Amino acid sequence: MGFLHYFSGDEDRRARFIFNLIAPVYGLIDHSIRDNYLAVTDELNTIFPLKGRTVLDVGTGTGGWISALARYPLKEAVGVDFSEKMIRQARKKHPEVRFEVSDGKNLEMFPDGAFDLVTCSFVMHGMKRDLREKVLKEMFRVADKVVAVHDFSGSLSWPTRMLERLERSDYRNFLQTFGEELSFFSGNVRVLNVRKGNGLYLGWK
Repeated sequence: MGFLHYFSGDEDRRARFIFNLIAPVYGLIDHSIRDNYLAVTDELNTIFPLKGRTVLDVGTGTGGWISALARYPLKEAVGVDFSEKMIRQARKKHPEVRFEVSDGKNLEMFPDGAFDLVTCSFVMHGMKRDLREKVLKEMFRVADKVVAVHDFSGSLSWPTRMLERLERSDYRNFLQTFGEELSFFSGNVRVLNVRKGNGLYLGWK
């Protein structure tokens, strides 16, 4: 993929280009927010005990979020991402986790109800609402019990806002409407403001 894909009107092409481009250094970002991952997964574990669970992480990147979840330990930990370069990095860094190349809006490799928990971290705010709904539909399909979304829940720092504008993310609309979007798929939704603008959006099957 060439640089012109960044300017593409195709949201998928632009996102693939960006994440393939930053894959070699994305692990540094994961490392820098490791303490954050640990704190948020601890909070998730108090609500939905993780030990012995089967978990799928959608948009896993280089695997930082699923590796934080896997320390409980899990019965099965799987991460998927549409960026082949991200998955290559994830497999090197976290051999204890199974990683596959797959697009979140089409998880056809997994049957209905295949995982106790289906999750994603800082994925949803980057998509427009119609794409978020497609991904959520697939996440709820393959989840047996809970879908958990870790993402922004409050105001962003100015460096983060700059990065989100560069990425052309939909974070402003996400913050306003995501709870409503999640409730379309689940009658039992809980939203937690965890720490430093981080939130957990939980939907039970």
